[in-house]
Amino acid sequence: MALTVSMPQLGESVTEGTIARWLKQPGEPVARYESIAEVASDKVNAEIPAPADGTFGEVIAPEGSVVSVGQPICTIEQGAGASAEVPATAPVAPVAEQPAAPVREAAFETVPAVREAAPAPAALASAPATFPVAPAASPAPAAEPVPSAPAISPVATAAAADDANGAAHQHVTPAVRMLAREQDVDLSLIQGSGIGGRVTKKDVLDHVQRRDEAARAAGPAPSAAPAVALAPQYPAPSAAPVGLIPAAAAVPAAPAAALTSLSATAEDGDQLLPMTSVRRAIAEHMVRSRQTSPHAWLMVEVDMSRVVRLREAGKAAFRERYGISLTYLPFVARAVVEALRRRPTFNAQWSEAGLVLKHDINLGIAVALEENLVVPVLRNADRLSIAGLAQAMADLGNRARANRLKLDEIQGGTFTLNNTGALGAVMTQAIINQPQAAILTMDAVVKRAVVVDDMIAIRPIMNLGMSFDHRLNDGLQAARFLQDVREQLEGLDEGAILL
Repeated sequence: MALTVSMPQLGESVTEGTIARWLKQPGEPVARYESIAEVASDKVNAEIPAPADGTFGEVIAPEGSVVSVGQPICTIEQGAGASAEVPATAPVAPVAEQPAAPVREAAFETVPAVREAAPAPAALASAPATFPVAPAASPAPAAEPVPSAPAISPVATAAAADDANGAAHQHVTPAVRMLAREQDVDLSLIQGSGIGGRVTKKDVLDHVQRRDEAARAAGPAPSAAPAVALAPQYPAPSAAPVGLIPAAAAVPAAPAAALTSLSATAEDGDQLLPMTSVRRAIAEHMVRSRQTSPHAWLMVEVDMSRVVRLREAGKAAFRERYGISLTYLPFVARAVVEALRRRPTFNAQWSEAGLVLKHDINLGIAVALEENLVVPVLRNADRLSIAGLAQAMADLGNRARANRLKLDEIQGGTFTLNNTGALGAVMTQAIINQPQAAILTMDAVVKRAVVVDDMIAIRPIMNLGMSFDHRLNDGLQAARFLQDVREQLEGLDEGAILL
């Protein structure tokens, strides 16, 4: 009996993965949980374990191919069929140009606990780029049920798209094929400059540039619709306490047609930088978050004197023992998890049925990469000491930069901490990582003149800013949460042993 192995979910918002390398060949024995393939995405490189004992069967997805989540990639022969002859299909050689796995869903997003009319993943993967509003259909009589439409396979959709842009009849890398789909380019019209006439990324970009220059020379196409004036459509924001103005009230969402009309136009001398799948996924996630949650923001100043003194006294011994630098991040993380214990509505998710209070405190730590952003998750962070948090976060950060995170290390976050102070920022307003209740940013520790007991003193001050979902919490709860974090940091025991 043949058991089909499907592409796993490589992240909460990832819909596709790239087969980087097959670790087993047809006919070889396979043990349960033994790794059979390496799969890559923009967030993580992972090994796929075998779901059962048997003999490796047919390779359905060759190396270098991009496969949608849930689609078959290979088979494993079990039982009596395990010794039978298996197909002789061998994986093709890996492509020279390693593609970045495309992400069509919003990066880092998890699915809320309850969501009405949520589309299935297959429907999302095969949905068209535009969504015209169809007229409402009258309900069908109970005696005559309407037959359901046949499901559209993402693989079939991808194959149709390849035929449309000419990729089905040429040997091109998945990265080039993805770029052609994004830029709406017919590969059959391009003369490849690569080995054996292969079309490269440079060929596609040159074709896009020539096409756009020709379009600019021809002039804009006449439009029957009048220009959309956005400014008069914005109502004045309603009065609200300072620091508690929801983002939705400050900047109302513009109609889709209006946003389209504001698309950038390239002038002479401008350069078109194609939108990568990772950048597009981040953009979609940020827009979706602002449209989903009514953002509100609060900030408090924290006197970091005790933290600074304790860190300075112990950082040399800490590095000698653990081999890593002792930063301010684990101190703030420890204070945050203590505050989350006291204020569980910030370790929660919104649902139409009510607030879902999460049992575990899984702290997401935002890690900035050169052209990407990833949020590895530190599970059960409330069970770790400051030293344990420092070690765990250093390990997650190093593996995130090396793209070696595991699947469960980028999923299931319940609250996010962002250390923008490491980049020199002093006041940050972050966007909530859906479907979490809030995100806290710690800015740079800066020496400032402050009033202490009616006297001027120089103190190391850090701003803590929190964006929170106003559906789950109000300003009172948010202010108390930040006060809890501040009290933990300002009241730190300087005699504590970090080792």
